[in-house]
Amino acid sequence: MRFEPGKIINRRYLRGRWCTWVQPMRVIADNGDGLLLWHPVGSDFASLVDADGKTQHEVTIDQMRDPKLTVLPWQTYDILVLMPPQAAYSVWWFFRDGAFDGWYVNLETPYRRQPDGVDTTDLVLDIVVDPDRQWEWKDVDEFDGCIGNPLYFDRAAADSVRAEAERLIKLITAGDFPFDGTYTDFRPDQRWPKLRLPATLDPQPGLAE
Repeated sequence: MRFEPGKIINRRYLRGRWCTWVQPMRVIADNGDGLLLWHPVGSDFASLVDADGKTQHEVTIDQMRDPKLTVLPWQTYDILVLMPPQAAYSVWWFFRDGAFDGWYVNLETPYRRQPDGVDTTDLVLDIVVDPDRQWEWKDVDEFDGCIGNPLYFDRAAADSVRAEAERLIKLITAGDFPFDGTYTDFRPDQRWPKLRLPATLDPQPGLAE
C-alpha cells in the first residue's frame, strides 16, 4: 500500500495503549527512499499532555495524571520528514522562512502503515544537526531515565538505539545521504493549505499491540 503524492495522512507515535502524538502531513513521495512528508508552520499537531500540564519530556507516560491528546499549533520550522523503509529513525529537514536551517534525526521504531497514515514509537533520543553538519545530542537525560521502564526499553534495546544513532552520526559527518544536500532546496506549493486535526482526539485508540 503506497500513498499518493498530495494525500494528507497522520503520522502517529504509539506507546503501549496510548497514542502520544499525531501530526497530519502531506505526502510528497512514497518510493524506495521512503515516505517523504511535509508539515508547515501554523498547522496542527497533537501531543499528550496531562492534567498538570506536563508532557512526556517531563514525566514518563505511566506517571502522567489523566493524559489527553492536546491539539497545538506547530511553530518556528516548516519540516520535511523522510521515513526510510524498515528504518529505526526518521530524518527531518528544518526550514525557517523558506530557507534550510538544519536536520533533526528522530530515533523511532520502523513505521507501520495504516489506511490513514503511519504508526511508530518514539525512542526518545534525538540528534540535532546544523547546516554545516555540526551535530549534538538531544534528550539524553530523558532517554537514560526511560531505560528499564517496561513502557519504554530495557538496557539491551537502549544500546541498540545508541548504536543506530552512532551509525547515523557517521553518515552526518561524511555528508552521505540523506545529509548530502538532498532536499535542502525543497520549496512547497504556496497554494497548499495548513493541515488541521479534529478538536478532540482519543489518546487510547486501540491501535497499539
